[in-house]
Amino acid sequence: MTRQRVAVLDYGSGNLRSGVRALERAGAEVELTSDPQVAAEADGLLVPGVGAFEACMRGLRGVDGVRIIERRLIANRPVLGICVGMQILFGEGIEHGVRTEGCGEWPGVIERLQAPIVPHMGWNTVQPGEGSRMFAGLEDERFYFVHSYGLRDWVLSQPPAMKPPAVTWTEYAGERFVSAVEHGPLWATQFHPEKSGDAGRRLLENWVATL
Repeated sequence: MTRQRVAVLDYGSGNLRSGVRALERAGAEVELTSDPQVAAEADGLLVPGVGAFEACMRGLRGVDGVRIIERRLIANRPVLGICVGMQILFGEGIEHGVRTEGCGEWPGVIERLQAPIVPHMGWNTVQPGEGSRMFAGLEDERFYFVHSYGLRDWVLSQPPAMKPPAVTWTEYAGERFVSAVEHGPLWATQFHPEKSGDAGRRLLENWVATL
């Protein structure tokens, strides 16, 4: 049986090899690439991300990544963003007073968490959105987080004819933030499935099964 082909977008962000290995364990045929044609034509595209929002956006633009993501979604071709790779899908990020424009696939501002201790680091539960396919069979599992910034307010409104996105929340030190979104072909997680053991592998299997 032919395995689904997944491109991991190499735009200068770290944590690439662990993403490749995790997707291979989930059953995909994986290629690490910065080639726009390979990224555009793969069955699935993984957009990783670690570090600063502004640096990730600069790297993404350097490989024409914003246009690659946009064109894939117009063609209903799956994209998965992880950690800062999720954050840059929103309208903008604010770090140390600097505002940086994101991809704008969803409205919203990525900002510093207001919890008393940041970064939020370690294992935490999630509250999956209604109808989630991402968390099928994983509703009670924990996932691994490492971040100081996130989306604290979800503001997207959907036309009545469109299926609403499944938005997943997590609470840390009394503060809620968006920890995953499923919206048609665009999925994203604030946590790291590639560092989340068996639960993360099964989540990636759920995504690969949709390709």
